[in-house]
Parts: sequence; structure tokens; C-alpha cells
Amino acid sequence: MIITVSGSPGTGTSTLARMLSKELGLRWVNSGELFRKIASDRGISLSELGRVAEDGPEVDYLIDDAQRAMAAEAGGVFEGRLSGHILDADLKILLKADRMIRAERIASRENELVEDALQESRVREECEARRYEKYYNIDVDDLSVYDLVIDTGTWGEEGVVAITMAAVRYLEDGESSAV
Repeated sequence: MIITVSGSPGTGTSTLARMLSKELGLRWVNSGELFRKIASDRGISLSELGRVAEDGPEVDYLIDDAQRAMAAEAGGVFEGRLSGHILDADLKILLKADRMIRAERIASRENELVEDALQESRVREECEARRYEKYYNIDVDDLSVYDLVIDTGTWGEEGVVAITMAAVRYLEDGESSAV
């Protein structure tokens, strides 16, 4: 089974992907970790790698190719902004939440000021949106590629997992036609 989990920073993608991986016994592949590894291997910061990625598609293509190879090899839960766009998945999930809620979550996680998290998130999201439009012709605001969109500002962790597991069970039972 291949499940993608996408969403902006602070929406809970890592939390959901980790929980699904454990619940379903699938491996978890985090494209953000792949991005961080590339930055580390090159000895540059994430924001510097973001600028490099804006200058050419090679960084994004490296991450895409790695995800495709892993999906073909053994499936799993694939977490990443573009995972739902680039993988042929059984279930494509998008998590969303209000910008301030996301900034508060990031600030708490990173032990920084909410205002700083808000600014950093805005810069990162704008950079990603430009790259995805330029290299893939993807509008990150177009949700039509996703099978399931969950507002994590409304639903807590347990609710998000329950909703997702209901969708997985539905698929496993062979009920794949749209309602």
C-alpha cells in the first residue's frame, strides 16, 4: 500500500505519517528528511538549499526519484509537499490548518517565537510554491489531487488518525468507487 501525506509545515504531517506507519506496519518516508540530508551532505543550511532549489530542479528531482524508487520497492507512508502529486498512491491525504495555528505549533516544537515561526513559514511556503509552479506546473492551492483533506485545526491527533484509518479500511474492503 502507498499512502501520501502532504501539508504545510505545522499541519501535523509527521505526526500522522508516523502514526500511520506504526498502525499499518508500513515504512515512513519523509521528504523533508531527504531535503535535510541533502543540505547536510552539501554543508549548507536549509534556507540556502531552498535558494539552490529555486535556481534549478535538480534538488527536487533527487527527492522525487528517491520517493518513486522507494514506493516501487515496498510501498509505505510518504510524507512530503509533492508526494501526492508525484506518486501513484492508494490514498492521497492533505492536512491543512490556519497559518497562526501552524506557527504556534512550529514555535513550540522549535522553541522559538511565534512571530519568527510565522515569518519563516511564510518565506518557506512562498519559495516552495514558486518552485513547484516553475518546475512542475503545480498550484499548491489546488486540492483536486487529494482523496482526503483534513483540517488539523479542527481535529486533534486522534481524530485525524481515526478519519484516515476509516478511509484506509474503506479502501482495504474494496470500496474504491467514489461516493
